[in-house]
Amino acid sequence: MFDPFDGYAAGLISNPNMIVAGSIGAGKSTVVKMLLDRALVRGRRVVVIDPKGEYASLANAYSATSIALGRDGWCSPFAMSDRDGLDLARALLGSAQGDALSSEQHFVLDEAWRQLPTPRPSRLLRSLYELLEESTHSDEPSGRRSLALLLYRFIYGDLAGLFDGEGEPLEFTGDLVVLDLSAQWAANSLSVAALSAVAAAQQVVSAQGTFGYLVLDEAWALLADPHALRWLQGSWKLARARGLSHVLVLHRWSDVAAAGDAGSAQRERAQGLLRECETAWLFRQPPDEAREMAQVLALHPKEQRYLASLAKGSALVRYGRHRSIVSFNPDHRDVRFIDTDAAMRDGVR
Repeated sequence: MFDPFDGYAAGLISNPNMIVAGSIGAGKSTVVKMLLDRALVRGRRVVVIDPKGEYASLANAYSATSIALGRDGWCSPFAMSDRDGLDLARALLGSAQGDALSSEQHFVLDEAWRQLPTPRPSRLLRSLYELLEESTHSDEPSGRRSLALLLYRFIYGDLAGLFDGEGEPLEFTGDLVVLDLSAQWAANSLSVAALSAVAAAQQVVSAQGTFGYLVLDEAWALLADPHALRWLQGSWKLARARGLSHVLVLHRWSDVAAAGDAGSAQRERAQGLLRECETAWLFRQPPDEAREMAQVLALHPKEQRYLASLAKGSALVRYGRHRSIVSFNPDHRDVRFIDTDAAMRDGVR
């Protein structure tokens, strides 16, 4: 049993954000699901961003539904302050473009944003596109045309169905919400979908006036996207005010290196985000990855040695100034939703 909000109240940690990192099969999914189950029992809210469809069993255990964006409906992640909504729109468009918005694109977006009705429409991206649509018929390259074509992707192109669609947007209710992004897992749209899902999930947890967990599995997708990462940094700093614990799940520590070249601002941002997590569940790592983890998190040499030799189901747990080696022993209740090896064991083809 570990709850970062209890740890914060007791003065053991100064923020509720957590990292869970380790090699495949070391026990990460097990401990995350055990933590979430115990949090739900205590009345915490939980939202899981699930890129591989691994949390359906946990959802079933709580009679919750695993929601697939684009299949089960679309979400409107802009239920926030006007400034935050515009920042999110910039991050989504930059992420989809794969490059920062140009000065002209920024100007066009700001002008179109000011033309939107108040309160802002739920189909916000569609409304922006309709304001700029006529420029798509021009052959002249311009920031207005390029931004309109970018918005077109969200309405009619490869990103259609995620943030705009028929009927009303999805409403995320209940103590447990699992957002299944497995359809975007192997696509370039994963970081865009994950960023939008995170924004929507934050509003769900914060609006309830209770403490909540937001799990970002396969967090490399956001760390490697400069626009998503910059937006996430701002969210990180508001975790205490929102009563929200972000839980970053990393399967390989080298995923952090993929965020950018050594010494780059992008990698520094990613590493800074991880250093700001005062709670870390660190599972077995190969020696080379343990060295990099030790450097980023300022591990003691003894901690680094432990990382390379931890048994499956054991972790080095760091919370504030405290350190523990913990062994996990799932009970009969946990077994219902932690088994991620069933397909291998049962010989599913």
